[in-house]
Amino acid sequence: MRRKSLDALVSATGLVVATVLLAASGLLFWAHSFVSDNVRTQLVAQQIFFPKAGSEGLSDPAVKPYLTKYAGQQLSNGEQAKAYADHFIAVHLNAIGGGKTYSQLSAQAQQNPTDTVLQGKVATMFKGETLRGLLLNAYAFGKMGQIAFVAAGIALASGLVMLILAVLGILHARRTSYDVDVHVPGWHPDKIATS
Repeated sequence: MRRKSLDALVSATGLVVATVLLAASGLLFWAHSFVSDNVRTQLVAQQIFFPKAGSEGLSDPAVKPYLTKYAGQQLSNGEQAKAYADHFIAVHLNAIGGGKTYSQLSAQAQQNPTDTVLQGKVATMFKGETLRGLLLNAYAFGKMGQIAFVAAGIALASGLVMLILAVLGILHARRTSYDVDVHVPGWHPDKIATS
């Protein structure tokens, strides 16, 4: 095979790979931006604020170590949503339900429909678990946005490297004479005919 033809073929393949990687990078940066903006917009619209520093809401030892760094802030990103769900709502639900889950309390309430206190606990647990689940979904989407950002950076760097290599291959092909063959040590076309 002619060296010039091999260089052109490899360089063209490199350009295609670079184009795909750069396009993927652009789409992944867009995905990161879209997810991050939506998570922020949806969380801010809920107007959820962490308890202020020194307030009774942060005095519980099951809450304080996890939420003190967010004291007084408005909940606006996935990490905050996870902290609020796992270390504020979950702690209060555990206290309300006496360590029982919504499912366990609901089963008890169905067996005793006249117990208004139990019915109230079930309603509160349902609302709390729903909010907790929604906040954990916001965390999951925020994490996906972060992963998209990292993947976009990797795709961009890889695409740029491939582009540089493809351009170098094209330049090499332009400098290479057409009559130069690719030689593989120990291989000769006559060996194919005789074997």
